[in-house]
Amino acid sequence: MNAALAGTDCTFRLEAEPERDAVRVCPSGELDLAVAGRVREKFAELTGRGFRRVALDLRGLTFLDSSGLRLALELSESARADGWEFAVVEGPAEVQRVFELTGVRSLIPFIDATEIRHPSWSRP
Repeated sequence: MNAALAGTDCTFRLEAEPERDAVRVCPSGELDLAVAGRVREKFAELTGRGFRRVALDLRGLTFLDSSGLRLALELSESARADGWEFAVVEGPAEVQRVFELTGVRSLIPFIDATEIRHPSWSRP
């Protein structure tokens, strides 16, 4: 593993926080190729355990690369295909910029942190 990847993994943290009938997956640090698999595995674990509403909370991120962007797209598609609800809690401006610049923001269900307890994240 190169030094850049090793440094990223050392500063990355991943927590799952229940919010009534939903759960937030909260990565912090840098979400890149080195750690995207860990986030994917956490979603698989939680949905496998029966959670039907799982949100990716980006507020703790300092960086998101194309691997993180692809992960969000994959999770959104997986939720539609497998019948569970997925949403993304917006992160800091530098993280959100990735979604804006690539033009995929409209493909991912974003919610405000205050909406996490709303009974449905579905968009019209």
